[in-house]
Amino acid sequence: MKHRGRHRRRRRGAALRAVLTGTALALTAAATLISTSQAEVAENPGALEPLTSTSDTARFRLQEHLVPDRDLKRLAASMGRPVGVSAVLGSADRTLREGADCSTDDRATLPVTPSVGRAYCWDPADAADTTWRPHSVTTSADADDDGVWGTHRVILTGWTRTAAGGPAADRGLARVAFVDADDPARPVYRWVLLVVPVDGGRDYRGLSSTLSGMVWYQDKLLVTTRNGNSDALYVYDLDRIQRTTADTPAIGRVPGGWSARGYRYVMPAVGSYRFAAGRCTATGPPCPATLSLDRGTAPDSLVAAERTAPGGERHARLWRYAFDSASARGGLLATDGTGRADAIEAYRTRVTGIRGALSLRRPGTGFPSWYVGRASTKGDGHGGLWRQDSQDAEAARCGFDSSHHCWAESVGSLSYAEATDEVWSLSDRMLFSVPLPALDRSLG
Repeated sequence: MKHRGRHRRRRRGAALRAVLTGTALALTAAATLISTSQAEVAENPGALEPLTSTSDTARFRLQEHLVPDRDLKRLAASMGRPVGVSAVLGSADRTLREGADCSTDDRATLPVTPSVGRAYCWDPADAADTTWRPHSVTTSADADDDGVWGTHRVILTGWTRTAAGGPAADRGLARVAFVDADDPARPVYRWVLLVVPVDGGRDYRGLSSTLSGMVWYQDKLLVTTRNGNSDALYVYDLDRIQRTTADTPAIGRVPGGWSARGYRYVMPAVGSYRFAAGRCTATGPPCPATLSLDRGTAPDSLVAAERTAPGGERHARLWRYAFDSASARGGLLATDGTGRADAIEAYRTRVTGIRGALSLRRPGTGFPSWYVGRASTKGDGHGGLWRQDSQDAEAARCGFDSSHHCWAESVGSLSYAEATDEVWSLSDRMLFSVPLPALDRSLG
């Protein structure tokens, strides 16, 4: 189990660790020009608008609901002793391929500007199954600021079963790839299915939700959820991963053991956060599109961005919650005596179609910059990446027509690794990182 008392602050400009360093890949996508039909120049969204009125901020309020400890103990007593991250990594059965070994179509989904530092495509068995799509990423640099969990560098990516193809019962299921990144030349990974305890811990069901955002903080994994009710986030415990004992198409308890559609591991939810004002709507609570961690606040905070349609009329909201500093509540949000968590900061942005968001304090400034990755305004093709603050907005430009469509295709969430000063993200085909200095140089 990871020692949780260690949170050493490190300078963003610290030297990159040798295990994650390497020469930037000379990938085909970096030289790709976006066509005029795909590259309509987006209007500058301008400065962020602070939201301070009670009527605005009350909409972000969450109510915490923790799974009773007796339910989790009952489930563990029946399934067997929970395992941790190391056990999952030790049984990895998939291999990521380095960018140079990926197809031209794969590499074409990478950012045009800036060039990536490292990039990977998925094991052929997973790349061929287009009914599962990746949307979110978080790393052991979020879990602990030294960048490792135990002795491992780990990357987690969240995938969702789409509505196209496959059994109807599988649609919307959520799984996480646990990537062992200790050897950057040959990362390996294993799948874990996300589940939710039911019937007092006597059974579980699959989590049915798009994992558009997730953050691994201390021993908890917080993920976005959209399933038609007031749920905003589900919470998982990385020390409570359970082994299945039966290989059947079912999810949950079966005659003779526990099954999860063939997955060897499941991770049961330990809690959730629901909007106090009810379902997320355009005028009510915002549906979270993505999540990230900000270590530049005290205490550390969870950053969220609202999901809106690419190129739509509705402006999105950005906001944050403080993490609880009590050791007994590691990885949970700070709440009052009634279990309510309020946003500690909120903004409105004119960027639409947000799929990734980061908040980082830039050297020499007293305010955060928000890095906002957006989907293509046409719903496909390369998206854009804006850097906004309370004064202005900047974006990378690329191609002969200076398009803003320079970021990844089918863009996913963003995650900053402070120990190595790089930003991780993903397209629908590739997992990649970009050095933050290179990202900043591309903007303006």
